[in-house]
Formats: sequence, structure tokens, C-alpha cells
Amino acid sequence: MPKSDQGIDVSLKRQRYTVIPRTLVFITRDDRVLLLRGAPTKRIWANKYNGIGGHIERDEDIYSAAAREVREEASLAVDDLRLVGLINIDGDQPTGILLFVFTAESQAGEPIPSEEGSLEWIARDQVAQIDLVEDLPTILPRALDLPPDAPPFFAHYHYDEQERLVIHFAEDGTSH
Repeated sequence: MPKSDQGIDVSLKRQRYTVIPRTLVFITRDDRVLLLRGAPTKRIWANKYNGIGGHIERDEDIYSAAAREVREEASLAVDDLRLVGLINIDGDQPTGILLFVFTAESQAGEPIPSEEGSLEWIARDQVAQIDLVEDLPTILPRALDLPPDAPPFFAHYHYDEQERLVIHFAEDGTSH
């Protein structure tokens, strides 16, 4: 099938909804999860805790992008890198974000901080006590508790009239 049959035509008068693909990886070791505390100089999420991840480059597949982000942001070897969720983030623009959520395990070694921020192993029972990126209290437990044989979760984010984040999960119909 040629590129022209893919339905990608930016000259169309009707602007199609497009997405920027990104990855988010939660790495565990025993009862801890590795979180990145955003550098104070970051434009978004400065000093807030998040998973590891970033943009998917044009020439790479999604799995390779997740593995690359782990190498770049943590310099850590991981096992069992597994897709656990897909989130469509609607920013009320013709362009949104499609977030591919992964989990992985790390058995040894210490993460090396990057320009993105510092890395900390946080006990799972302490995660609620730290300053997380807004959606993490909802998606982190869902991602980490997903049984190995379960399909990924599907979610949609949008913002209400008061600019509050609304999270809707497809499989159970819940909103947060």
C-alpha cells in the first residue's frame, strides 16, 4: 500500500485529529517503583514525580522507544518491558497525545540521573505521600496491579470547563 493510501493528507480542508506519540514506563524493584523527579528547570512538571518516558521518534517502533527512554533517562537494565495501557489525551486542540504506558522490572544496578531530573526508588505504600504528576495517583496503581495475562487498559483524558483533568477508563466505564 503506498503512502497516499494511508489517508494522511495535510492539505485537506477538514483538519483531522492528530496525536503526538509518547511513552511512559514504570519500573519496579521488589515493592518499590522508580520515579523521576522533574528537574526544577523543566517547562512542565518541574519538581513533580513521574514515570520515565518521552516522545517516540519517527523512525522507531513504540517498544523500542520505551526501551530507549529507559536507557536515556535512567541508564538502567530492565526486564519484562510490557505494554499495560493506552491513553488518548485530548487537549482541546486538533492535536492530542497518545500515551503508551509500560511496566518493567529492574533486578540490579542503580539508576543514573539525567538532565530530565533525579531518580528515586519510592516504596509503593509511600507513593501517595509525594508530589506526583496529576494523573499518576490514578494510573500508577492500575498499571502496576494489572495481571500479567490481562490486556492493556484504555483511557481517555480531557479537561472540563474548570480546566480539571477528567480520566475515563473504557473497560469499566469509570471516570476520575
